[in-house]
Amino acid sequence: MRIIDAHAHLGKDPVFDVDFTEESLLEAQESNGINITLVQPPTVHDLEGVRQCHDAIADLSRRFPGRFYGICCPNPHLPGTQFQDEVRRCIEELGFVALKLHPFGHAVNPLGTDGKKVFETASRLGIPVMVHTGPGIPWTLPSLLRPVAEDYPNLKIVVAHAGHNILSAEAGLLAEQCSNVYLEPSWVSGLTIESWVKTLGAHRIMFGSDHGENAATELAKYRSMKITAEELAMILGGTAGSVFGIQ
Repeated sequence: MRIIDAHAHLGKDPVFDVDFTEESLLEAQESNGINITLVQPPTVHDLEGVRQCHDAIADLSRRFPGRFYGICCPNPHLPGTQFQDEVRRCIEELGFVALKLHPFGHAVNPLGTDGKKVFETASRLGIPVMVHTGPGIPWTLPSLLRPVAEDYPNLKIVVAHAGHNILSAEAGLLAEQCSNVYLEPSWVSGLTIESWVKTLGAHRIMFGSDHGENAATELAKYRSMKITAEELAMILGGTAGSVFGIQ
């Protein structure tokens, strides 16, 4: 069974005061049988800082081919075309597979001018967008993504953390209403996810750890659910492989 961790980080995060190390990513893979990890920068506000993080992720991918893929996350508030230019560099030159919007870390309203820039850029490049939801209300409300999903019906939107537990019902409702929305429910209870497997289908849910140290807990959560082996395989690798185009 191929396992893809759809949500991990590399680098020092000055906003949340966390240092995501390469060692923790490798340890998470080796200890838990994870085949592929999708890696994104921590919260970085300036262009030079996030470029360094993107380059570090690209270097990791080159040194461990087939095991790591990048998700870019520049600050949408960067002036001029710096945001679009950096996203294009990551996708076209570094081989990244998606774009991340962090409304909490970057203080971005998903429906504001700079928030819309994220979805427009992803739609133009034909890549999925992952969006942080949960802590950071009001801009992290899953419901704010419904107008976006409706305006960009061909854009795949991954709801990171699926609202956490406090907003999980809202995230589930969003996914029911919008077929181009997928849930990455790290930190959400197993009972809630199990209900989504029944209402949405396993092909709309993907495993993500958020922290390498959390991978074992998340995997145990899925493996303890009352779902079929086929549904488990889809959640642990099939959904992310399809959404992010990983063969």
